[in-house]
Amino acid sequence: MRIGNLGVVIYLNDHRPAYVHVIGNGCEAVFYLKCPAGPVTLRENIGFTRSEIARIEDALNPAVPYLCKRWEEIHGEP
Repeated sequence: MRIGNLGVVIYLNDHRPAYVHVIGNGCEAVFYLKCPAGPVTLRENIGFTRSEIARIEDALNPAVPYLCKRWEEIHGEP
């Protein structure tokens, strides 16, 4: 999944609880998905501004069911 020029990634070696990495512009943030319906919560932020984090959250929240399904396909139950 992409949010503009940012990549949304679930790594094969990630662990529970379900979360995603958002990477781009030399920055990275990690958001817990709170499956099955969210809302996402910020776990870690390296470099994004508060307004960028808010925009990322706004983009991720409607995608939580989709991302939870992807997480389950990779790791099993979130």
